[in-house]
This record gives sequence, C-alpha cells and structure tokens, in this order.
Amino acid sequence: MYAAWPENPGSVHKSWDAFFQNASAGAPASAAQQNPGEQLLAGAQPGVEKLVEDHLAVQSLIRAYQVRGHHMAKLDPLGISCVDFDDTPCPVDLQNVGLDSGDMDRMFRIPKTTFIGGKESALTLREIIRRLEVAYCQHIGVEFMFINDVEQCQWIRQKFETPGIMRFTAEEKRTLLARMIRSTRFEEFLQRKWSSEKRFGLEGCESLIPALKTIIDRSSQNGVESVIMGMSHRGRLNVLANVVRKDLDQIFCQFDPKLEAADEGSGDVKYHLGMYHKRMNRVSDKQITISLMANPSHLEAVDPVVQGKTKAEQFYSGDSEGKKVMSILLHGDAAFAGQGVVYETFHLSDLPSYTTHGTVHVVVNNQIGFTTDPRMARSSPYPTDVARVVNAPIFHVNGDDPEAVMYVCGVAADWRNTFHKDVVIDLVCYRRNGHNEMDEPMFTQPLMYKQIKKQKGVLQKFAEKLIAEGVVTTPEYEEQIAAYDKICEDAFAHSKDEKILHIKHWLDSPWPEFFTLDGQPRTLSCPSTGIGEDELRHIGDIAASVPVEDFTIHGGLSRVLKGRSNMVAQRVCDWALAEYMAFGSLLKQGVHVRLSGQDVERGTFSHRHHVLHDQNVDKRTCVPMNFISADQAPYTGPEHSSAARAVPADVQRRPGCFPRQFVFTVTFKDFE
Repeated sequence: MYAAWPENPGSVHKSWDAFFQNASAGAPASAAQQNPGEQLLAGAQPGVEKLVEDHLAVQSLIRAYQVRGHHMAKLDPLGISCVDFDDTPCPVDLQNVGLDSGDMDRMFRIPKTTFIGGKESALTLREIIRRLEVAYCQHIGVEFMFINDVEQCQWIRQKFETPGIMRFTAEEKRTLLARMIRSTRFEEFLQRKWSSEKRFGLEGCESLIPALKTIIDRSSQNGVESVIMGMSHRGRLNVLANVVRKDLDQIFCQFDPKLEAADEGSGDVKYHLGMYHKRMNRVSDKQITISLMANPSHLEAVDPVVQGKTKAEQFYSGDSEGKKVMSILLHGDAAFAGQGVVYETFHLSDLPSYTTHGTVHVVVNNQIGFTTDPRMARSSPYPTDVARVVNAPIFHVNGDDPEAVMYVCGVAADWRNTFHKDVVIDLVCYRRNGHNEMDEPMFTQPLMYKQIKKQKGVLQKFAEKLIAEGVVTTPEYEEQIAAYDKICEDAFAHSKDEKILHIKHWLDSPWPEFFTLDGQPRTLSCPSTGIGEDELRHIGDIAASVPVEDFTIHGGLSRVLKGRSNMVAQRVCDWALAEYMAFGSLLKQGVHVRLSGQDVERGTFSHRHHVLHDQNVDKRTCVPMNFISADQAPYTGPEHSSAARAVPADVQRRPGCFPRQFVFTVTFKDFE
C-alpha cells in the first residue's frame, strides 16, 4: 500500500494518506498514527461513520452466534430442559450490538470470519440472521470459540456455516433408516423375549448405532484400518450386535435361564465382555478391524485401557501419526462429568509419549445419572465442559434427529483425521426406561418420565419423515422391519443349541498363537529365563557408562555410575542394577520395554537413572539402555518425544557402543 501511495495518493484511504504524509514529514509513528477508529473515519463523508459502525455491529452479531448459538439450539428431544441453568437461554439481541429491526432489510458485506455468504459477498441482515440460526441454533450446537487456533476455528465454521452443506442423498438416507431399524428392533426383540431381564437397553438413544457406524465409515475412508472402542454397559449389547457384528445367537444364548453363575457370559458379565472382528467396510470397500474392549470395572475405568491398546497397535504397526489406528470412547453424561479418570485421560491426550493422535468421544447424554438430576450433579452447564481443558471442539446434537447426528459424526471423524486431536460428540437423548429395565424412574424424575411416556420413538419419526419426502414407501419400510425381525427370530432359535455356549466370541484382543506352539497345545510350564554372566556383565557395563561423547552429566550422577561399575566388577548388584539387567536382557532378545508414569526415568528415589540429562544443553538426553546391541528392541518411557529421532550426526559415540535410534514409544510388555 505504501509503495503505491507516492505514485497515486488517491489509491489509499484518506486516513492512510494522512498517515503517510505525517510520517514522510518526519513525525514519529506514535504521532503519525491516529486512534484506529479516528484513522478509519478521518475525512469521511457524512454517513460513512454510521455505515462503518453498522458493519462492525454485523460482525459482532455473527461472532455472538458463533460463541453463544449453542445455548439457543434445540438440543433436547424432550423439550423440557435448558443447557443454562437459568430459566431462559442466552439470546442474541440486535440492540446489544447496536442494530434494530429497521436494519433487517439493509444489505451488509459478509466478513471473512464467516462462511454464511457462500458465493455471495453481501446479504440482508434478515438473511444473515436466518443463515446463522440454521448453522448454530437448530438441532446442532457447536461449541468451539474457546479454541485458540485460528485455522481450526475456520475449519469448523466452514463445516457448519456453508449454506446447504448438510445434505444427504436418498441412498444415504435409506442406509441411515436401515441402521435405525436394526438399532431399534434389536432392543424391542430383547424386550419381547426377556421382559424381566436387565439388559441396559438403548431405548431413547437409538441413533447411537448409526452414529458409531458413520464415524467408522468415514474413518475407514480416511485410511483407518483398526478401531478400538471402550464403553460402559448402556447399549453395549446393541453395539456388539450392530457395530462390532457379534453373532446374534451368541448374544441371545447368554440370556438362557439354565446358565449357572460359573458359566461364561452369564448374569451381568454379558454387559462387560468385549469382542474383536475384522470385516469389509461396505462404504470404503476396505478391510477394517473393530475391537470393543472388555470393561469388567466401573463405567469409565476402561478409558485409559483403550488408549493404551491403541498406542500399542500404533507402535507395532509403525503408525506414528495415528492414520491407521484410532480409538472411540463412549461415555455416560454423569460419568463424563463426575469420574476423575475422564479428566485424567484427557490430560494425557496430547502428551508426546501418550497421545493416540486424536480420540472421538461420544457422550450418551441421558440428561440424568442413575437417579440424579444434572442440576444437582455438576456445577457446569454441560457434562462435556471437562473437554475444554484440551481445546477439543464439542458438537452437541439432538439424538432424535438422525441426519444431524450423522452429519456431526462425519465432521468429528474428519476433524480427527485432519488435526489428530480429540473431539467430543454430545448426543443429547433420554433414557426411556430406568437405569435398568427393572428400575422405576418415576420415583425420582416424575415430570421427565411423564414426558418420555408421551414421546414418539425416533425410528417412527424418522420413517414418517422419509416417507413424506418420498425416499421410501410404507411397504418398503415395513418389509425392512420384517426382514430384520426374521433375522432375530432365526438367531434366537439357533441360540438354543448347547454348542453355542462353548464358542469363544468375547476376546477383544485375540492372540492366535498364545495357547499353541508349532500347532501343539502350549504347556503352562515356564522355561528358564536365565542368561549368561557375560551378557549380564555387558549390560552392567552399559548401565555404568555414558555412551555418547561430549555429554556432561551431573557430578553426583558420576558417583552413581561408578558405584554400578564397582558392583559389576565384584559380581554383586542392588535392586536398581538388577532391574537394569532384567530390562536389558529383554531388549537384547527383541522385546520392546516401555516404562510408564511420572518420574520413572530417574526413579522416585533417584535409584534408576535410565535417562541421563546433559547439564549444559536443554532437552539433550542419553538413554544408555538403547546402546546394548545393534539389533535390540527400543527402550522407551513417558518423558521423551514420541517421534523417532536419530542421535545427531555430530555426536561421536564412544568405542564399543552401538548406534541406536531414540525411539519413544507406545506400549509395554510384562516380564518375568
């Protein structure tokens, strides 16, 4: 702009012309530059000041919708609650930004911080508000303006503000209907056959099944080959049947009243078992492995277990960016807000040695705990507020709008693939029955359950919508229901075969060669794990050395290393040296060893010191255990960078030490 000004002063605004003139005359910048508002309006013609103020007001209005639009979104299928604990939602008021109803039909330029204009550069205020309400105030509430990354915020705006972006083909709608039918009729079949059994059904949140399948479909299209899931008990049987694709007869046989407590899968066990299945994904036409982790403990206790398994699979498949292996965690609303393990798992999500490069979190938001109203259970408006600590976007969605759910899940999968960071889907729904089918929820939530009894099922509402649109006909819809009911009846008949009970379908991480050796049953005896003295002496010498030249260690640590050397020479060892030798022998045999937890590299009592720190160079470390042999497995811990990085070329290694990469890892193995 300054380069053009000397040739043609009229090519810039009068305010900039005045600034350049003052600066050229030798005025200091502080004097040459006026207040930004005064500078913009300097020499302005009458009415320009009002015009500028009004355009700034429109920009403020747009931002207000981006920040607070989710407060006005129609998220509750029951229509009885408000995300704020006030009586009314937070409105976006024209007067608050300096506009009024008389401005509704005026044209305004669209700022570059929004995508609502599409290909249009200007819109009336009325149309701007309409498009903002479509983007932020319908059945999807987008909570993202707390994210401190401009690129990420713009990415989210584009996904929700672009006009007409949430459209589905007739085929996609038919697929969605088929998935809703399977989700709903599965629960209804169980209710008909075992009306007095606890099953922790999914009634009221049937859209969870197409939600998960959409995440998996989109992730498979993005290149993911393995999905590891964790969840508590609600809807678990439905997820096993319709997402992981466990055989229905295997599920039904676990309801057999003849089962004893000692029988596998009896009682409550069927709500805790896991499953592993590899199949072709019909959307991507690629093979995908789905694993639902066993969760024998309480609610969210499985979360870090899922992350650990995901990290291990990423390590062993060489997936350093999380492109092939991903995790999905399903949560309850009360547990998400109330269990510390959720917050702790989130805080590990972006640490270099713990990250799984993004987890998709799906909160089944019943708007109730076991019996506790959310207003008495937490201090924050949403159960998902804990996720803000890691700048994870939160997509609230009405569970009774399957198309909105499907769209949000697609966006969440794309977010994870694009930014490799956590994302949360708050699936706002309700629980048609009590905590379990034998519970009476009217004891503690009478008004909510009076409304639930009047609530039309989501499948019925969605089917009526598609029939009205001409996507399917009533006979086609009824035919699909009859077809799935027959599948369930056939599986029920087959489940009475006693042989079914002896088929192991519950392993979430099968080890095909664990129980056999060369095709023969493996004995339970353990072979000798001893190693020769020469190997132990070699490992001990490494433990007492600094294998990198020009590496300055602390003087006190020199005494520790000298003590190790003396013990090796005297053929004795303490606990710390014995541990070193145990780990070292495993590494030499090709077994990857990872220490996990805070302070483990040095040891809480300064006994370990497996990682040496250069006293003169920040973040320069040396791991002697990675110098044991040329073909050893990597030794890793939590306090290093997770990316594999070679020792700098200018660092000279001492004679007799093998060059190793510092590979910072992803899993651990037990050792004898």
